[in-house]
Amino acid sequence: MNKTIEERLTVIEARNGRVESDKAWETSWTRRLSIMALTYIVVVFYLKFVVHIDPWINALVPVIGFLLSTLTVSFLKKRWIANH
Repeated sequence: MNKTIEERLTVIEARNGRVESDKAWETSWTRRLSIMALTYIVVVFYLKFVVHIDPWINALVPVIGFLLSTLTVSFLKKRWIANH
């Protein structure tokens, strides 16, 4: 372990960049919308081919639930951080 301070700092900065990117992805609307779209597609197929009902409107229920949960969790997280 004969790394210089500059080399160690470079490694830490690279890791911090990855962590910041991961955090930005976790809170991005691109991530939320892609999960919503994939959820909708999976539920449509499930309702159509397993339950045998018209899936187009019914498949929106879990998608809206997911959206509401992400919005609520963000709000609760901010409140929790403010109080701790």
